[in-house]
Amino acid sequence: MNRQEFIELLGVAAACPLAARAQQANQMRRIAVLMVMGAGDPEGKARVAAFAQGLQQLGWAVGQNVQIDYRWASVDAEELRKYAAELLALKPDVILAHSSSGVASLLQATRTIPIVFTNVADPVGAGYVDSLARPGGNATGFTVFEYAMGGKWLELLKEIAPHVTRAAVVRDSTIAAGPAEFGAIQAVAPSLGVELRPVDIRDASEMERAIAMFAGSPNGGLIVTGSAAATIHRQLIVALAARHQLPAVYYTRYFVTGGGLISYGPDYVDQFRRAAAYVDRILKGEKPVDLPVQTPTKYQTVINLKTAKAQGLTVPPALFARADEVIE
Repeated sequence: MNRQEFIELLGVAAACPLAARAQQANQMRRIAVLMVMGAGDPEGKARVAAFAQGLQQLGWAVGQNVQIDYRWASVDAEELRKYAAELLALKPDVILAHSSSGVASLLQATRTIPIVFTNVADPVGAGYVDSLARPGGNATGFTVFEYAMGGKWLELLKEIAPHVTRAAVVRDSTIAAGPAEFGAIQAVAPSLGVELRPVDIRDASEMERAIAMFAGSPNGGLIVTGSAAATIHRQLIVALAARHQLPAVYYTRYFVTGGGLISYGPDYVDQFRRAAAYVDRILKGEKPVDLPVQTPTKYQTVINLKTAKAQGLTVPPALFARADEVIE
C-alpha cells in the first residue's frame, strides 16, 4: 500500500462514524397515538392538532423526521386492547395515550416502550406511576385535576341553582377516578344540604333511564365527572339535562359550548400541546422515569347564559364576574 492509498483509507475510516451519526440523527422516528374518542369528534381533532403543532414547533415534521400513527377507540376494553396491540406492533419510539382507559390498555401490553399520557385523573391511585414526582416506570404525563375539585363542582351547582337539594353524579365506576370523585363530592354534600345519587355512564341506555327516573322528583341537578366515557356520550348527557330541566355542572368547557350550563376544569387541549414537549424529550433520549407527572396550570369557569335562561336560572353577579368565558 503506497502513501496515497493509506491516506485515502484513513479518510474513509474517519468519515464512516460521522456518516453513521448523521444517519442516526436524521432517521425517521415513530410516534403512536391512542385516542379514546371518535375519529370525527371535533374535540379530538383539536387535541391532536395541538399535539402536532407542539411537535412542529420543536422541529418535528411529519413525513420528514417523524411518523405518527393514530388509533381512535371507544371505551370498550376489547377494542382498546386490539388497538393497543396494533400500535405496539408498529414498534413506536414513544406512545401518546389519552385517558385512563387508554393508558391501562397500553400498560397491560408493554412495560418498556415509553408512554406519555394526558387527561388522567389519578395516575398514582390507578397504579400507572409510583408518584407524581418520580413516576418509576415507563409512563409519565399530565393529570387533569385533584379529587377535591368534586367539592367545587357541587358548590357551583348550589351557587347557580340554589334550589337544588338532590344531585345525580354521572361517573364511570370502572376507572379509579369514578368512585374517588364521587367520594370527594359526598364529603361536602351534607354541609350544602344535598343528597347524592351515583349514575353509571358505561351503559348509555341505562344512564338515560336512571336520569329520567331521578328527574321524576323535584329540586334535582347533575354533576358530570371526568372520564373518556363522558366525553364520548357528552351530546346525550347535555340533551338529557335539557330535556329534564336539570341544572348541570360539567368538568370541562366543551360540554358548555355544546349547550351545557356551566363547567369548571382545566384546558384539555393545552395538555396535548404540553405533551408534545415530553414526547420531544423522550425522542431525544430522556426516560419517563425522570420526567415528573405535571398538573394543570390553569382552571377555567365557563357559563352558557342561553341555557341558564332556558332553565329559568339567574346567574349570580359574583359568579358572572369571575367566569373566564360566558356564552350568550
